Amino acid sequence: MKKINPSVYLFSLGHFATDWSQGAIPALLPYFIHNYNLSYQAAGALVFANVLVASILQPLFGYYSDRISRPWFVSLGPLFCGISVALMGFCTTYEALFASAMLCGVGSALFHPEGALMVNRIASDAKGQALGTFAVGGNVGFAVGPVAAGFCAYKADIHSLVIFFIVNVLIASAIQFTMPSVLRRISLGKEEEKKQQALHPKENNWPAFGKLSIVILARSIGFTISNTFIPIYWMTVLHATATQGTMALSIMFTLGACITYAGGLISDRFGYLKIIRLAFLCMIPTYLLLTHTTNLWLATALLVPAAVSVFMPYSPMVVLGQSYLAKNAGFASGVTLGLSTTLGGIFAPIVGWAADNWGLVNALQIFWIMGIAGLIAAMLLPEPEKE
Repeated sequence: MKKINPSVYLFSLGHFATDWSQGAIPALLPYFIHNYNLSYQAAGALVFANVLVASILQPLFGYYSDRISRPWFVSLGPLFCGISVALMGFCTTYEALFASAMLCGVGSALFHPEGALMVNRIASDAKGQALGTFAVGGNVGFAVGPVAAGFCAYKADIHSLVIFFIVNVLIASAIQFTMPSVLRRISLGKEEEKKQQALHPKENNWPAFGKLSIVILARSIGFTISNTFIPIYWMTVLHATATQGTMALSIMFTLGACITYAGGLISDRFGYLKIIRLAFLCMIPTYLLLTHTTNLWLATALLVPAAVSVFMPYSPMVVLGQSYLAKNAGFASGVTLGLSTTLGGIFAPIVGWAADNWGLVNALQIFWIMGIAGLIAAMLLPEPEKE
């Protein structure tokens, strides 16, 4: 195991602060439906607004960071996200809730591209391990955020959502405090990078990145649809309790945090393409069997390979994206790191519509279908060293 820069762990905390805020919004929907008399469509629009804003702005901010780096985006992003969730505890109108959800999307879009780009620059030759560590923060955030938001809304008081603001301010302040030393390290690295670029000019491989985008979409749909429909599948098809359905999702995310880190670690040794292809090769039979079983114990056991298929390719995809678009690594970071978790949210309503019309089991066949699409695209990806 290679030694990584300690600042990576701080950026991972920033990733946690951003994504625990993102994960809090869906958990608050039942509270808003009950106390604000919202329809399901109106409640779902809050998540859709958050995801759509993040999905549109992340590549734009990434492209901007390639031209003019803005390190303060890394601390501003978590700050905006913390403010947005805290404000939801004090909103009195739907329009205010909607604006708060959009603000959280802006914060997510600010953080992800610049954060991933800076981790890449201080990672040296352990990029997979560093980005794996960075990604774990986001996974833990998505796991903890709903629990914390649920406690605030249903056990304490909705105004206690201010805890999201307090935690995020502390983390954002710590990041900003250490930023000068991080920038000095990056500056030294840039001098060496200029020398290397004079000998080997960087080029963008857009065809390869286009194929990688299909891989990103396939993984994003697997991640988001699992997050949205696994508890529902557990209760409606497997006839489990609501607690068992929630526990299934907790098991998957707990495994996901470990597997994300392991995926980045072993990809440095065995190659990024091999890990991505192995993940999609695992996704096809796992989800095919999972969506056709009625045995609760078998379904629970299948959560292990399901987590492998969804979480293991996360870090290798980010590294590959930054390698394929060497001249625009910030834009690549915005697409690969940010959209790999948000893009699937746009397709969740489509899957929900399919479930309403054709049944949940039929709708969830999209899992292994996207696994096939992701595997085919992954097999066509070139080795980054050859580009």
